Amino acid sequence: MRMDDERESRNVDDRRASSGRSGRGLPSMGTMMMLWPILKPLLRSKFGMLVIGAGVVAYMMGYNPLSLLGMGGSSVSRPVDKVKDEKQAVFIKKVLASTEDVWKKQLRGYREPVMVLYRGSTRSGCGHASAQMGPFYCPADQKVYLDLGFFDELAKRHGAPGDFAQAYVLAHEIGHHIQNLQGTLAQVQKAKQSWGGSSKKANALQVKVELQADCYAGVWANLAHKQFNILEPGDVEEALRAASSIGDDTLQKQAGGAVRPDAFTHGSSKQRLEWFRRGLKSGDLRQCNTFG
Repeated sequence: MRMDDERESRNVDDRRASSGRSGRGLPSMGTMMMLWPILKPLLRSKFGMLVIGAGVVAYMMGYNPLSLLGMGGSSVSRPVDKVKDEKQAVFIKKVLASTEDVWKKQLRGYREPVMVLYRGSTRSGCGHASAQMGPFYCPADQKVYLDLGFFDELAKRHGAPGDFAQAYVLAHEIGHHIQNLQGTLAQVQKAKQSWGGSSKKANALQVKVELQADCYAGVWANLAHKQFNILEPGDVEEALRAASSIGDDTLQKQAGGAVRPDAFTHGSSKQRLEWFRRGLKSGDLRQCNTFG
């Protein structure tokens, strides 16, 4: 990506020096929903309850129990390459500025979100945030939370390196911010609550939310290139690899389990590719109606 001459966003809360891995609060509701397919069968036996208890103790001590199941990142703190870390921070701040410039032109009254950079763990308006959760958007405080170490996971574990792959990840989270401003997230949450304990329906609706955010990320890429000429050969392929590598079916296979479409919360690799491509090709938010 050609970002050398672009500005850095000022809407950044940099907590990298103050955040860490020592101790944790209770996991957020979003985290519990993600873990429910794993926890549910364990609750049916005494052994399973012991496993859950051990996992809770590990979580509170700052370790990632999902690493034992082949999910999530390592709980061991690694030395930070400060030069590389700062270079990534500058880059992602420029990507954030690009989203601000694009969406202010496209959406009347657009309110810019804040990006929180942290290491290991921090607090968010949606509860505890940890590196193992990956980047996420919190509608309660309208902030995107990002541990830059996720980009190493994206490159090494998921086989999706490259600066535009990183830009896609942030653009996806900004897509959730747009959904929040449009009232989409509130409507989805209301629908989920009305269904009570139907996780299958809730998961299917959440997939639509995530695919729309993928489409919005594609729209941003289209418009940002027209406005700033940022794309270079190979960039689009980087984003497509990233979208494909974090599809639910791909992640389930990597975790050693069977593919369970009813447990999808983000969409299959094919779906994520299709909706990102749709936004990228059209550059039109109206083409991103995943709910129709």
